[in-house]
Amino acid sequence: MGEREILEDTTRTTGRDALKKNVQAAIALSGAIRSTLGPKGLDKLLIDDDGRTLVTNDGVTVLETAKVEHPVAKMVIGASSLQDKIAKDGTTSTVILCSEMLRNAWELVVQGIHPAVIGRGFRMAEQKVIGEIEQLSLSGNKELFKKAVISALSGKGHESLKEIVSELSLKAVEIVSDKDEKIDRSKIKIISQTGSSIKESEVIQGLVLAKKRIALSMPKNIKNGSIMLVDGGIERRSFSSDMKLNVTTPGVLESFRAKEREMLTNQIDKLKELGIDVIACKEGIDDSVKSELAKLGIQAFRRVAKSDLDLLSKSCNATIVHDILSATKENVGECLSSSNKTLGGLEHWVVDAVGSGATIIIRGSTVDVIGEVERCFDDSLGVVCQMYEDDRLLPGGGATYVALARLLRRYAETIPDREQLAIEAYGDALEVIVRVLAENGGMDPIGSLLSVVSKQTSENSNRFGINLYTGEVEDMVDSGVIEPLGIVRQAIIGATEAAISILRIDDVLWAKQDIAIPELPGN
Repeated sequence: MGEREILEDTTRTTGRDALKKNVQAAIALSGAIRSTLGPKGLDKLLIDDDGRTLVTNDGVTVLETAKVEHPVAKMVIGASSLQDKIAKDGTTSTVILCSEMLRNAWELVVQGIHPAVIGRGFRMAEQKVIGEIEQLSLSGNKELFKKAVISALSGKGHESLKEIVSELSLKAVEIVSDKDEKIDRSKIKIISQTGSSIKESEVIQGLVLAKKRIALSMPKNIKNGSIMLVDGGIERRSFSSDMKLNVTTPGVLESFRAKEREMLTNQIDKLKELGIDVIACKEGIDDSVKSELAKLGIQAFRRVAKSDLDLLSKSCNATIVHDILSATKENVGECLSSSNKTLGGLEHWVVDAVGSGATIIIRGSTVDVIGEVERCFDDSLGVVCQMYEDDRLLPGGGATYVALARLLRRYAETIPDREQLAIEAYGDALEVIVRVLAENGGMDPIGSLLSVVSKQTSENSNRFGINLYTGEVEDMVDSGVIEPLGIVRQAIIGATEAAISILRIDDVLWAKQDIAIPELPGN
């Protein structure tokens, strides 16, 4: 039996034709988000099947929301999603770099260079770039961090919004930062409130939950108290299944009620024994024990979400217990303060703890505005956390990519084999960032690129890039256009991995899926 008979129900594309179609898919995907790059990038209007709309400038949001069927396009989207997960920025750059690498690789394939040789050359170029990129970096401080966050938010809002988001993000991360440990992003909670101005957004030290104590007679403020977190409640137990009880004597029903009261009393006594000041339960707290808890001076909160209990556990160094009676001193946490405050007309529970925690309260006029601001905060917090862990920064405005491309051209001259051509093609691909930035800013892309290369060469400095607000080639560090080293490095790594993986594909097989008519029962 021949190959044709085995694959008779499969559409197959091989060789150059397969590579050409894969490259076209990547280029088409890049074209969909190319115009969003940079501070002058434009927005995309996304409409789902239900007619709901979303206006965004975030490349990965556009790609993940759109319906994409081509498998190669999905591979590129995967690289962009990984970039978003790791670095929270540079998602559009990853896709653009990958597509440009494939475009240049195709030109080499047409000239007779084998894809395997191109892949080796790309890998050599990547290793050279990753090894040298640290030499272009500078150590950051709080002032430079703020400029880096504003650069990361370029094109995602007006200037005042970027200023507010960067300041609040830096403040929130500073609250939860621990110099000896990696920053726990989960200790930062975000709450949204509509009906106010974005300028009224704020950061509160501690965790803020939309909860109020179950009785006004309970203490409103507690300082340096002990806290217990319960994955359950203080209430009468319900039967696990439907059943009927035949009560033959009046004392039987009363004995049930007495036993229930005894169980509740035992739990209250346990709280008193452990010296609990604050208790938060995932489930309910029986109304009959409110007064008892108030007499003991205990703040009680019920129906607290499991995610909030986990946050409290990290901040208060408490262990969540399933049964109060089995709790020990080791399960009890500590809080610096526990109070009720009115925020935006609603009463909230604010907990400040030893383990640190911060809450960002986002305020905006409409739900759509708040949604976009939340996405800005998500990106900015990721960038700030990364900078606190690795304070190395790079010049923005395409300066770093041009500097790396110049370095690769000098490196390619030392390679005697055909990989030299692939390394040069890789360097050309890196320069696409400057061209797209200039294009989105209404400038001549080729002229802008040549101006940056000329300035870096004549000044013998890698810090010169294009300032899209002035249209001039400037020192990006002096202009305040900088970005974290980790974002650029991950974008290059992600784009290279995706490009090499696609270059290695020389055979695409599509299984035919005919419309099938289901058989009727009994046939």
